Amino acid sequence: MKRVEIVEVGPRDGLQNEPTVLGTDDKVAFIGRAIAAGIRRIEVASFVNPKKVPQMADAEAVLEALPRRSDVTYIGLVLNRRGFDRAIAAGCGEIGMVVAASDTFNRRNQGTSTEESIAAWLDIAAAARAANVPAQVTISTSFGCPFEGDIPAARVVEITRQLAAGAPREIALADTIGAGVPTQVTDLVARVRAALPALPLRCHFHNTRNTGIANAYAAVEAGVRTLDASIGGIGGCPFAPAATGNIPTEDLIFMLERMGVETGLDLGALIETGRWIGDRLGHTVPGMLVKAGAFPGARSAG
Repeated sequence: MKRVEIVEVGPRDGLQNEPTVLGTDDKVAFIGRAIAAGIRRIEVASFVNPKKVPQMADAEAVLEALPRRSDVTYIGLVLNRRGFDRAIAAGCGEIGMVVAASDTFNRRNQGTSTEESIAAWLDIAAAARAANVPAQVTISTSFGCPFEGDIPAARVVEITRQLAAGAPREIALADTIGAGVPTQVTDLVARVRAALPALPLRCHFHNTRNTGIANAYAAVEAGVRTLDASIGGIGGCPFAPAATGNIPTEDLIFMLERMGVETGLDLGALIETGRWIGDRLGHTVPGMLVKAGAFPGARSAG
């Protein structure tokens, strides 16, 4: 049986694009529910300028309040060395960074060029090794950019080569604005694997144009064994107005488990948490299973 690892990104990528600023206690409760459902790698905060991302202003407070467990990894997202230093001081067990394949997107979203972000990643990767903390990097806009349109696969592969010099735990290919389709996923994963066969790959999809779950299926069929998802499907991209967010964790688990792919997660608990987070945010979440429920024959846990 295949097994896929789920990285829960709702507490970070989900919440930081929500207009409602959730309180620290609710964030900690959200993460606790994810852990209770079986998730073991969780993006819990981003260590960025709180004036630009007020939803993440309490990053240190969240880390301080979380229970320390040897079987759970709390991931902190950083964009520069200052953010890295904050994340390490706060006690993150893993560091994540983002580099955009689109230079325009990188400048608009992170205030630097793609090349400058690659250099920052290499510096952060070295610092993470020195601190004995795993680090991974995500290539955003790998499947399309709101400013530049289609991104050539060759550019993504070349950026992957440069980032791989930092010896990341894994590199994630991200469809930041939900523009990709399954054939793109199959092609890009194959190209990256051909260039860097030993590199662990992860994928991050958004459901902006209703292709996220299909893209996740394509990634699994292409051999990817780690996928990002967000409980309830909350989040999204600030450059894709009115769009739905990340692929919902519970919807993804329903598909994978029915396919015979093991995840080890409790589907019922994920559905209930999707409803819970919607109540806290004051709106219905985009996920389907929070509305329809699981099929009676679906397994409640992996």
